[in-house]
Amino acid sequence: MVPHSPDVPHALALAVILSSTAPLLLLDHDLKVVAASASFCQTFQLDPTAMRGVPLYRLGNGEWSGAQVQSLLKATASGYAEVANYEMDLVRDGVATRRLVLNARKMDYGEGADTRLVLSVADVTDARIADKLRQSLVQEKDVLLQELHHRVANSLQIIASVLMQSAKKVQSEETRIHLVDAHQRVMSVAALQKQLAASKMGDVALRPYFTALCESISASMIPDRALVSLVVTADESITSADTSVSLGLIVTELVINALKHAFPDNRGGHIDVGYLARGADWTLSVNDDGVGISANAEVAKPGLGTGIVEALARQLDAKVAVATSDAGTKVSVAHVYAPVLVEQAAHAARPV
Repeated sequence: MVPHSPDVPHALALAVILSSTAPLLLLDHDLKVVAASASFCQTFQLDPTAMRGVPLYRLGNGEWSGAQVQSLLKATASGYAEVANYEMDLVRDGVATRRLVLNARKMDYGEGADTRLVLSVADVTDARIADKLRQSLVQEKDVLLQELHHRVANSLQIIASVLMQSAKKVQSEETRIHLVDAHQRVMSVAALQKQLAASKMGDVALRPYFTALCESISASMIPDRALVSLVVTADESITSADTSVSLGLIVTELVINALKHAFPDNRGGHIDVGYLARGADWTLSVNDDGVGISANAEVAKPGLGTGIVEALARQLDAKVAVATSDAGTKVSVAHVYAPVLVEQAAHAARPV
């Protein structure tokens, strides 16, 4: 559709519209079509020869006649507004409804010149469908992961029950100790799984996470909570789900170790799980006011739990420190961010 071009600015605008590969309309002050790009005509199945001078609301079978669109375009033509990313559904008989994004601007030709509007139309139907499909798949994945965590936690609890039943039946005291130890570790992993299943599969707030985890440990391992208390004093830090798993395993190992060794002979006491972060630096601590680590070499010998904590700390690029006395034991796992060392390592890795 090639209308007459009364002057140079209008001619330039017409040339832009007619050469565009995007769906564009050039409208006058009354919202009548001055020019339309071939893409617009093809996309919306309109005859280019029958469009010039036709009001927008009469195009096709009136599918462009929405009151809000007309109002916005008139306000734009008068200079009071601009149509920016306005979304509408284009409903046509016998054709699937399409989701469109409209943008319109008034052309400034100077005082006294005829008003012209450029209206661009983008069909985002397929993009919206793809987004919905992606969101649906993400939600389905999250549901499946939650179900997996529930099933794993339930299976671990069954295994723990079998271990405990076996511990009650065996004659060997050494075997019984190993079975009870295995039971406690399986229960700790089950508690972690429960917390992951209860949380969203994204970032994890550590204070409620540690609190719920310690509640699970207390319920399974502290027969008299009036005798031994287990509390969490953590800040409002948030971390990734993967990191939270490692931190949770460290907490369970250290708490189990404290419950097993810090309060012998029904001694009462207190265990505090703490977490404090300052920027990229953080410290996880488990402190008790028990009897301390025994000077007896056999009793004080590092066990499986110590090895697990050390391995998990290495994964987190953290270091473990232990301080003990007859007033209790304090274990800290600290991560200190060292940008200079990181930069040096990166420089050393670059090819010469």
